[in-house]
Amino acid sequence: MQSPAQTPKPPYFAVIFTSVRTEGDNGYPEAAEQMLLLASEQPGFLGFESARQEIGISVSYWSSLEAIAAWKQNFAHRQVQAKAKNWYKAFRVRVSRVEREYGFEI
Repeated sequence: MQSPAQTPKPPYFAVIFTSVRTEGDNGYPEAAEQMLLLASEQPGFLGFESARQEIGISVSYWSSLEAIAAWKQNFAHRQVQAKAKNWYKAFRVRVSRVEREYGFEI
């Protein structure tokens, strides 16, 4: 069972990527794994969560807007972004400031 990302006390930022995939994998699983590994090495990266059914939702957590901007400009990340039409019928990226957090784990 996957656990929710362990994030610090707010405030911090969330990048919410909502998508509808194309048919076939077209190299997607390998690229997604590579990007998560690379993102996790970036300054300001705090965690990641993802779920997929008809619509996929992936959330990455970051310490600052500057860290998000640096990740968006990362060369390898930009190369993978250029392949978006191979993997997605549609997607949206939303950037939010997390002000409050609560929950539990069993």
